[in-house]
Amino acid sequence: MYPGAYDRARPAVVTADGNTTLSYGELEDNSLRLADHLRVQGLRRGDHLALLSDNDPRVMEVYWAALRSGLYLTAVNHHLTAEEAAYIVRDCGAAALIVADGTLGELGSRVTELVPEVTHRLGFGDGTYDAALAAASAEPPAIQPRGADMLYSSGTTGRPKGIEPALPEGDIRTDPSTYQLLFQPMYGFDEDTVYLCPAPLYHAAPLRFCGTIIATGGTVVLMNSFDAQGALAAIERHRVTHSQWVPTMFVRMLKLPDAVRARYDTSSMKVAIHAAAPCPVEVKRRMMEWWGPVLYEYYAATEGNGITFIGPQEWLRKPGSVGRAGILGELRVCDEAGKVLPPGETGVVYFERDALPFRYHHDEDRTREAQHPEHPHWTTTGDIGHVDEDGYLFLTDRKAFMIISGGVNIYPQEVEDCLVLHPAVADVAVIGVPDEEMGESVRAVVQAAEGSTPGRELEHELIAYVRDRMAHYKVPREVEFVPGLPRTPTGKLAKGKLRSPAQGAR
Repeated sequence: MYPGAYDRARPAVVTADGNTTLSYGELEDNSLRLADHLRVQGLRRGDHLALLSDNDPRVMEVYWAALRSGLYLTAVNHHLTAEEAAYIVRDCGAAALIVADGTLGELGSRVTELVPEVTHRLGFGDGTYDAALAAASAEPPAIQPRGADMLYSSGTTGRPKGIEPALPEGDIRTDPSTYQLLFQPMYGFDEDTVYLCPAPLYHAAPLRFCGTIIATGGTVVLMNSFDAQGALAAIERHRVTHSQWVPTMFVRMLKLPDAVRARYDTSSMKVAIHAAAPCPVEVKRRMMEWWGPVLYEYYAATEGNGITFIGPQEWLRKPGSVGRAGILGELRVCDEAGKVLPPGETGVVYFERDALPFRYHHDEDRTREAQHPEHPHWTTTGDIGHVDEDGYLFLTDRKAFMIISGGVNIYPQEVEDCLVLHPAVADVAVIGVPDEEMGESVRAVVQAAEGSTPGRELEHELIAYVRDRMAHYKVPREVEFVPGLPRTPTGKLAKGKLRSPAQGAR
């Protein structure tokens, strides 16, 4: 479905503070007007529209304008520097740029200067966006071809890559998206759904899920940035029924004082979806003890090359698994040479499809690197894991982050999962550093929790904590304390910024 299919007075998007509401009628009219304006400016099916915005409700107007015009929408990370953001706007080949002014006005102006070839620019705050809509028509065109997002990877292992899907066929009024067909029946999205989005809309899952909620007639509650206590307050205030999280958000909510957590009523929550990174088993257990068996996990990537799912009861039988595949391509675990491995053996995770589901924009070399050496329709994003005898996938880490010490593979995620629940640890990353004897050794980079004192005593305590729980070869040889770790606003660790030059070269 699409915004015009629902009661015009119903709220489509509200801000978590309750100060701004975008109705379905406003969303329908404004997205039609923007689509008409872009057509007048010469944009046609397959052209690219760039968006630089925080979690403003009008992002959904831009999203639906692109979707009903056959355009590619590239939402740009507004936490990037102007040079980094300009690279994405230029690389995607944007024919137009829309900017949320105000706090992003300076960034948008600088990006515009750096990409003069993008001659058409609209701003939410400078009046140009509103003026363009006022002069355009809200009359629905006879044909509204489906567009798509073309987003960029978060760059946790290097420079962001544009992930270009094939444009879908069909009309938005008659042909549901793949996301609606997948997620509506799975999670029970309908007109009674109230969906909390605590993550930035320039990332794939938040943007696509918010679009799916609107396609199914629900209400999106937008947080402009994640705050543990603020998220709990939003659940209670809006009686949130569905939500989506990353494991870091769970950890931060669990580390709130008991009295603070008990203050908020979360009983309205029916489905809490999580993805983006493997969730430590103990973290997920504690969240289900708190919220009940409402945690649903999936494993996928912006590339959309495949997906696995697992529900709460399944997970209790298979703790640590991210689920089984089959809905969007079969799962294969392969060794470095591409040989399919049997259950229980660790290797690179591939999804098998009938056709290549994506390409990296302007980068055929990276596209080929993502393909299986013998089966070009099998693709990987570099994750490592194994399947058990029942076909359940267990992720180990990313291939790029693996540490090789004395010829032994060490997966940092396992050590991070051990340390993250230590009361003195607010955040942690584990990396490999050059070692003359072993090739690499294990280092933990730790942000100490409030009230804890970084130093030699705490370092010894954390090393001993890991040694009591894991094989000794996995134990960090040293702990480095830092004020904070480089995480994206969705909680993904930008570990590439911590890795040593020697490891990067390897």
